[in-house]
Amino acid sequence: MYQLVESIKIAVAAIWANKLRSFLTVLGNIVAVTSIIAVVSLIQGINDYVSDAIVSDLGVGTFAVQRYGLIQNEDDFEKMLSNPPVTERDAAAVRKADLVTKVMSQANATADVRYKDRLVEGVSVNGVSRDYAEFGGYKVERGRLVTPFEIARKRPVALIGWDVADKLFPDEDPIDKLITVGGTHVRVVGVNEKKGSFFGNSQDQFVLIPIGLSAKLFGARQSIALTAKPDSPADTARAMDEATVELRIERRLKPSQKDNFGIVTSDTFLDMFHRITSGIFGVLIGVVALSLVVGGIVIMNIMLMVVSERTAEIGLRKALGARRRDIIWQFLVESIALSMAGGIIGTLLGFTAAWVVTKVTPMPASVHVYSVVMGVGMTAAVGLFFGLYPSLKAARLDPIEALRRE
Repeated sequence: MYQLVESIKIAVAAIWANKLRSFLTVLGNIVAVTSIIAVVSLIQGINDYVSDAIVSDLGVGTFAVQRYGLIQNEDDFEKMLSNPPVTERDAAAVRKADLVTKVMSQANATADVRYKDRLVEGVSVNGVSRDYAEFGGYKVERGRLVTPFEIARKRPVALIGWDVADKLFPDEDPIDKLITVGGTHVRVVGVNEKKGSFFGNSQDQFVLIPIGLSAKLFGARQSIALTAKPDSPADTARAMDEATVELRIERRLKPSQKDNFGIVTSDTFLDMFHRITSGIFGVLIGVVALSLVVGGIVIMNIMLMVVSERTAEIGLRKALGARRRDIIWQFLVESIALSMAGGIIGTLLGFTAAWVVTKVTPMPASVHVYSVVMGVGMTAAVGLFFGLYPSLKAARLDPIEALRRE
């Protein structure tokens, strides 16, 4: 332990005595680690953000029935163009599945919403069925939710998003006020709590109305999306299988025909998103690894020069009884310390860069301990690997030849 502490003291003193040279030596490591820490923080932040958004939208243990399934390429899209729209008959078929306990129908449209002389354009109008409250996603800040009775009776009532309430009613209470949605008067019964934005797009610019009212406003032929869930999340896979069978029966599909509808879960979207980000992460690791190798070669060359400069010191230490391992430790610790200094600086700069990006763009960032360990650990490994040859070369010097060379 004493030998290690002494080697660290010598290494720090040597690095501090040549500050500019040391900084230029590890500049490549700094750039590489800054890049990987910043991008990893942003990717992890996006992963966490998207995961929360997908889970809150679809819910845990639920699955969605849509006209189109998961589209990963242009061929998938062309094959699904002929799929018929999802209707309430499909919803009734899904309800026949034994394990399915709740089914929500939702029709989406876009319309302008007006109150007196105030107008909000391009508002998302969500028509929902009576079970919508069972799936979460809506939490009232003021007023109340639209009731199942009002949905069954197609009452002209609405729950509005926080942004819509803020723009239409900046200085008054929106509850019980009449707004115009698609040319029809609708009474506001509640204001949803603020959800925030998703990559710069507001999640609070919506109006929720009964699905029957939506059909009157935008036509009964619009395609709907179904969200279903069993009693237990553990039964989700079997419930999806039962729902698939019921839908195939409803649509009179032959055994040889493929499904003309899509069934997806939150895990489906999460797996696809994680595959995409994993590919980006893998490419990043390769680029950064190449940068660290170049930085390691620079460190090795500088350490070889340091060994040449300090030949007399090495000879003197050996003449006074220093063993080969003492010399190896001295220069190896200096190489590792030099490389890790670049890693620490790069880590700090990487977090700073990620923080700046979150402030000037809608992209989120998330700092994880493993990214810090990875950044510093990779530079330590580079210092160890590329410092080994100069350390061995210093240890092999003959003390008499070293002193005579001086």
